Amino acid sequence: MKSLEELKAIRDKAKNSVHVRQEGNDCIRVVVGMATCGIAAGARPVLNAFTEEVAKRNLNNVAVTQTGCIGICQYEPVVEIFTPDGQKTTYVKMTPEKAARVVADHLVNGNVVSEYTIGANAK
Repeated sequence: MKSLEELKAIRDKAKNSVHVRQEGNDCIRVVVGMATCGIAAGARPVLNAFTEEVAKRNLNNVAVTQTGCIGICQYEPVVEIFTPDGQKTTYVKMTPEKAARVVADHLVNGNVVSEYTIGANAK
């Protein structure tokens, strides 16, 4: 780092990445289960994929966060999406590729990807 401008650029970049995780009342929350079972099943790449897709699309009304055990270990990695109107959608057996589709279809266009939900996978 050689100048104050360079330091400010680093700060602004960090603030933009933190913004992806901030929440508000009108915010859609994407919550990734990151307990031991989730991490072992591949939740970390799923969390990263959601964070990257949301940032890439500049979705300022979406907060990507993590939580502990959601309680359905056999369906890990599990992602829950909470909309401002109180609706919850639970996606199961997620992958980074599925995360990209959920961002495009559900978060951007408002269409739940039914085949990835717990209802479609419970047998």
